[in-house]
Amino acid sequence: MEKRKGRPPTKPAELKDGFYLELRNKGSNSAVKIRRDNMEEIEKTIKQYERVKIVTYLGQVVKGRYVDGKMKGKKTN
Repeated sequence: MEKRKGRPPTKPAELKDGFYLELRNKGSNSAVKIRRDNMEEIEKTIKQYERVKIVTYLGQVVKGRYVDGKMKGKKTN
């Protein structure tokens, strides 16, 4: 097999439909996004992490757009 030359094609990752949270360590710039299927699970996750981390509710994603929350009306990419 012959090796291909050049840069491989890259495409930004799309977010799946669901509810998203952003978790940060206190004093840190980097964050992790967490997806859950429903609002009940989001509330449980917020309670789980709120003492140790900075938790931000980003919103619900439907068809590549945020429907509510901090990012309401914006595209996911």
